[in-house]
This record gives sequence, structure tokens and C-alpha cells, in this order.
Amino acid sequence: MLCAMRDPLTQQPHPGRPGRGRRTLCAGLAALVLGGAGLGCVQAAAADFPARALSLVVPYPPGGATDTVGRLLAGALARRLGQPVLVENRAGAGTAIGAAAVAQAAPDGYTLLLSSSTTFTINPALQPRLPYEPLRSFEALGLVGSSPLVLLAHPALPAADLRALVALARARPGQLNYGSFGNGSSAHLAGELFKAAAGLDIVHLPYRGSAPAMQDLVAGRIQLSIDTNVAAIPQLRAGRVRALAVTSLQPSPSLPGVPSIAASGYPGFELVPWLALVAPRGLPPPVRDALARALADALGDAALRAELERLGLDVQPEPPAAYERRVSAELPRLRAQIHRARITAD
Repeated sequence: MLCAMRDPLTQQPHPGRPGRGRRTLCAGLAALVLGGAGLGCVQAAAADFPARALSLVVPYPPGGATDTVGRLLAGALARRLGQPVLVENRAGAGTAIGAAAVAQAAPDGYTLLLSSSTTFTINPALQPRLPYEPLRSFEALGLVGSSPLVLLAHPALPAADLRALVALARARPGQLNYGSFGNGSSAHLAGELFKAAAGLDIVHLPYRGSAPAMQDLVAGRIQLSIDTNVAAIPQLRAGRVRALAVTSLQPSPSLPGVPSIAASGYPGFELVPWLALVAPRGLPPPVRDALARALADALGDAALRAELERLGLDVQPEPPAAYERRVSAELPRLRAQIHRARITAD
């Protein structure tokens, strides 16, 4: 079958070759002939899935809260899928680098993303231009759980609770600082929303991930930090840091005795990051279903749940459809809060 070729300089059909009508017909016939074969290849690949190792992208540095959860989850998924699941840390740009890499990967089920609401709702609320779109770029496989953020202080800071911290910050405007695990992260947003609610001038210090921020807080190089339960609990148990408040509406069961910001004089204050497992949009249905089943089965395992809850994660398995509902409800609310508080990602 002869198809038209274009001159590389003029982009016009070569003389004597089929014109546009013939080219259109040719393309249509080729699609009919090859489409069945292509579909058959996709179906065969889906039936054999997984035939090799999978990559689980965690868009944070090693050692942080999401990385810890990711490594536990990778092992559980590998046991159910019968293939290795290799964790790949791709940090940077507030999780956008890792998220964009997954969004652009082949939708074959071999590249997955475990990330938090920083990726799926906070980044899109803060930044008008991203290399991915939370609903159009990803196919959800299920929600994993949530972990309230904790406002932490170095033990040497003369503030035993939130009210004392507010009084200290007002007496020393611009002299206190707090670390977060990155510009545009959920910790950054929580800190700026709290500053706006309390009318405080506290300097934000962004880090490339949770682990380096926690190291500097423990060492006393920063005075305050906002981090997840998962990252905070080991340091709290060791007495290296002090918890002042959590960002959930109610106190966290994993941090008994630590009040919420909402109950400490700021009613309605709430920002609780959640984790979801997603893949590039366009997975073959059998592959999507196999991955969703593996995730649901893993999170139903009592031993894994106990380990995740011991770390401070509130395990809340939800089906893939819950992801779209969360993003659709949370994104406009965060945009409104960010606008009112005049928060930027920088």
C-alpha cells in the first residue's frame, strides 16, 4: 500500500504521490488493519501483568514519612503481585518532579506513584502551572490513609504549649522560625495558614524533605517544625522534640495529650495530609483492577496495618473513586484559603 510522503522542507506531497484524500484513506485503512493487532498486544500484555519488576516513585528524599510508608507498602504489594516493587525516590519542586515523571510514563502499570495531598491538591492550589494535572494525568488505585501534621518545638524553646508559643512569637516578631519539608508542601501551607490565623510573623525555612528538617530541629538549629505524625513520633518518644498541637480537628489517637490547633483557640483549623497510590492515566482495565486489588488486600492485612499505625499513619483504605471525590472537594477549598491568607509557594 502506497502512502503519501512529504518533502522535508516544503511539507508538500511529492509529485506523483497520493494527495490528501488518498492519504486520509490510507491512514484509515492502516488503522483498521493494525488496530486489531495493537489491541491484541495490549490485551496480551495485560493478561500477563505483571511480567517484570514495578517501580514505585516516592517524590520525597529517603528517610521521610512517605518514604517509610512507601517501603512498607512496596514489600506488601510485591508479595501479592509476585514481582519486585522497587522504590525510586525522585524528590524536588515540592513533589512535582516525581509526579511529572509518573504522569509522563507509559500507562502499563509498571510505574506507580505514592504521594500525599501535597501533590494532588496543595500544589495545584498554590501553582497555576504544573507539569501534571491531578485528575487528567493520574489513574487512582486507592487511598492509603492520612496523618495529621504536628507543630513541633525544640525542648529549649520557652513555649510549652500553643498559647505560650503565640505569646512568644508576638513578643519577638520575625525572630522565630519553623522548618517544613519543602516550599508548597502541606507543612508549609499549614504553617502559613496558622500564621495568618494567629497574626504571627514567623520565618519559614523550607527543606528538601522531612528528614533534614527533623535533623536540624533535633540539633536546635531551628526552633520549630511542622511534620507528619509518622516522622514526629520516634523523636517524640525519645524526648528530642516537643509536640505543641496537631492540625486535625480532633486530637490524634497516636499522640494522646496533644491538643489540636482548632481546640487551642482557632476553631475550624484543619489540614490533614492523605496518601494515595496512582498510576499514569490510561491503564488497561485488567491492569488497573489487578493493582487496585493488590493495594486493597495489602491494606487489609492486620500485620501491615499495625505497623503503619505504629508509625502514626491512620490507615483508611478507600477505593479508587474516592480519589476523584477528594480532589474535587478539597482543591477549591484550599484555593480559597490560600487566596484569603495571601500565601505563595515561594
